[in-house]
Amino acid sequence: MKNLLATLIIFLSLATVAAAQELKCQVSILPPQATQVDPTIFQTMKTTVEEFMNNRRWTNDTWRSEEKIECTILITIDQQISQREFKGTIQVNSSRPVYNSNYKTSVLSINDRDFQFTFQEGTLIQWSQDQHRDNLSSVLAFYAYLILGMDYDTFSLEGGTDYYLLCQTIVVNAQNASEAGWRAGDSRSQQNRYWLIENILSNTFKPLRECLYNYHRKGLDKLYTETANARKVIADALEGLRNIHKVRPSTYNMQVFFYSKSDEVVNLFKPVPVDEKTPVYNLCKLVDPGNITKYEKIMATN
Repeated sequence: MKNLLATLIIFLSLATVAAAQELKCQVSILPPQATQVDPTIFQTMKTTVEEFMNNRRWTNDTWRSEEKIECTILITIDQQISQREFKGTIQVNSSRPVYNSNYKTSVLSINDRDFQFTFQEGTLIQWSQDQHRDNLSSVLAFYAYLILGMDYDTFSLEGGTDYYLLCQTIVVNAQNASEAGWRAGDSRSQQNRYWLIENILSNTFKPLRECLYNYHRKGLDKLYTETANARKVIADALEGLRNIHKVRPSTYNMQVFFYSKSDEVVNLFKPVPVDEKTPVYNLCKLVDPGNITKYEKIMATN
């Protein structure tokens, strides 16, 4: 009887591991100040989005519960167009643990301002990989795969390619959507989902993907055991971004990268000797001019 019980426990444990999904996503909804609907719809919206992100299996890999990618989604609703249609922004963040530490590093931090969607209370979010059913499901699936792609890129060189290609498929399927964010001409500044994934998959931005891998896997993950060498690897990884800046300065992808990494870079290099941190300081000022004030802290003496 004991052996049977032990076998059952092992079977259930394996089943739990196999069934574990990839994302551990927390969702927040900021409703508009004036609304035409029962405010409880926004709590339902939060729960429905969380269930869509967390309960769907996005990859064919087996994930343990402790391996789930921690991420957050903040949907800010600026305007209620109708009883079921809303317009606002979606902020997406993800992180991953750093080996030999309790530290979690930000991998993705992006605020998408082209977010208009329909939500029907009492209806599950339906999504199909083969077609654009509605904007809410397509946007959420796009960012689920983007989170996965970037996470995989931090663990193996260009490991996220399959998930970026799925993002691209979503973009292609949405070309006839009425909502903005999916087409090349939807943004004069080329800051939308179309250009984000177009750039990621282009040869021009390979140094950024190499940076993701070297910065995290060869740098941060070894910072505890090989501090000086790991920090040099991180500095070299950042230096590789200079080539992108020469060809495509101030691109959306570079802004997204530094939006998640600028504070971390400051904290990493502020305590080190001047001759080591000066090249990083000069590079960051060049390729990420929007955060120059922040990078001044690297060279501060106090």
